[in-house]
Amino acid sequence: MQYQKTKEILNQAVADLSQLQMVVRQQHWYMRGPEFLNLHPYLDDVMAELDDQRDLIAERLITIDGSPYSSLAEMVDYSTIEAHPGKWGTPTTERFATIVDGYHHLAHLYEKGIKAADEEGDYSSSDILTTCHNDLEKRIWMMAAEINQAPNIDE
Repeated sequence: MQYQKTKEILNQAVADLSQLQMVVRQQHWYMRGPEFLNLHPYLDDVMAELDDQRDLIAERLITIDGSPYSSLAEMVDYSTIEAHPGKWGTPTTERFATIVDGYHHLAHLYEKGIKAADEEGDYSSSDILTTCHNDLEKRIWMMAAEINQAPNIDE
């Protein structure tokens, strides 16, 4: 079988993207207060970006003869991102810090995937993950700035 390590990491990304999207959705649904009108639609964009990445990565996995996780049970079983059930009254700084942590987790996974894909000669998967990684880093920077933190993408 070709690209075995790459397939494993791509599938992990599918599960983790699904979980992070749900984490963002919880923050999105349980938001109130003076920042609501600006941040609620912003989090819609964040969820759409995560969904686009998940679809792109799952389709790449299928292209290289892999089988992406596709059920809720699989996403729960295989995701390595912690669930964060929504609750009312959570400060925006805490909400965004939770999301930024998830983005950092994905960025590190993508870095492993880029390395594995390069080592296995799957340059298309490497390119896809590199593009997605760049998008993650920009989102980390923007969300960290919103809560007056440095992006810390070099850690």
